[in-house]
Amino acid sequence: MSSTPQLESFVTQVRRDILRMVHKVNSGHPGGSLGCTEFISVLFQNIMERKPGFEMDGIDEDLFFLSNGHISPVFYSVLARSGYFPIEELNTFRLIDSRLQGHPTTHEGLPGVRIASGSLGQGMSVAIGAALAKKLNKDSHLVYSLHGDGELQEGQNWEAIMYASAKNVDNYIATIDVNGKQIDGTTDDVLHMGSLKEKFASFGWDVLEIAEGNDIGAISNGVNEAKSRTGKGKPICILLYTEMGNGVDFMMHTHAWHGKAPNDEQLENALSQNPETLGDY
Repeated sequence: MSSTPQLESFVTQVRRDILRMVHKVNSGHPGGSLGCTEFISVLFQNIMERKPGFEMDGIDEDLFFLSNGHISPVFYSVLARSGYFPIEELNTFRLIDSRLQGHPTTHEGLPGVRIASGSLGQGMSVAIGAALAKKLNKDSHLVYSLHGDGELQEGQNWEAIMYASAKNVDNYIATIDVNGKQIDGTTDDVLHMGSLKEKFASFGWDVLEIAEGNDIGAISNGVNEAKSRTGKGKPICILLYTEMGNGVDFMMHTHAWHGKAPNDEQLENALSQNPETLGDY
């Protein structure tokens, strides 16, 4: 269990990793990665019950599935700095024959990655299957997943959402990164979805909101509250309100950095806002 200062240092270093990874190959998705840095860091460092090492079956431990796989930079950084593979391997991001492809895949055998993701809309279905498997195995651990708000424009999500409540998948917590932005603009401009809270509730889910989705304390309190609501007959949805590009002033309040890498000058500016804490790779 990490203290708040330790988590803050961890988060700052993960931001540096994200920026340096996408800059090196002039490719990747920094915006959403930066926006979810606090959440994924808190989840892996303080919330999830994880076993040492990595076993694909995930028995007797909590599981996490990243559905919006394009934010792989934050996922890879948190995995590496949580001990799943050497931190130095972050230097291979998006290179040919690397285990750290632009979207996570499984055939390279990267520890911590349980599904290939990047084809949006599929992660919830897999996570629900994993949660049902835990019930069949009488495994009391939980399943977590993360999704983009724009990703909910994919129809398969809503079949899964309907199924999870109908089958009382109450050992499952799905978090939606509500930043209001996607590659082509705001989610409202691309395809307005109305109230996500009302939609999930109408599908039979227990819904809670974390208004300060980039605040470590708010995330910890919110996810622990979600955990307390499991086992009561309903799947849990967390609406996590984040800022795309959080922690880098010129990347915030715009969708422009959804899939754009910083140049040399921009990288130095961004890194100056996030001083090294745990050591770069």
